[in-house]
Amino acid sequence: MDMFDLSTWNVVAVDDEPDNLEVVEEILLIYDANVHTACGGHEALQLMEKVKPTLILTDLSMPGMDGYQFLYKVRHTQGLESIPVIALTAHAMAGDKERILATGFSGYMSKPLRMANLLTDIFQIAPSLKPTPAQEESK
Repeated sequence: MDMFDLSTWNVVAVDDEPDNLEVVEEILLIYDANVHTACGGHEALQLMEKVKPTLILTDLSMPGMDGYQFLYKVRHTQGLESIPVIALTAHAMAGDKERILATGFSGYMSKPLRMANLLTDIFQIAPSLKPTPAQEESK
């Protein structure tokens, strides 16, 4: 597995389930990403007034403001319009992926997330985010 230095990344992860946030955070922290978590869309929008994200990962099924409403707000907020927004969801029925992408998400990843696939999937969805592999430190 390539080691990437993601220390310049600000990732906003949005999910109403703390365990899901913890998984995303732990995986991305391995690569030194700055991970900011929010338990809902409203909280995430407030967070992004202070933090400009490199990438947004959001659940779709959340109370108060679901992932689709959150995406709409992001796409209509100055400075956030072009940020990659990836839907994280347990919805894996036929047609779900197409429907999710048709609403304007940059990509779709199904839960449960796997450490081995997370970065590969992110780089497939948003290839412009892929950094060069970190140099191996000499001993």
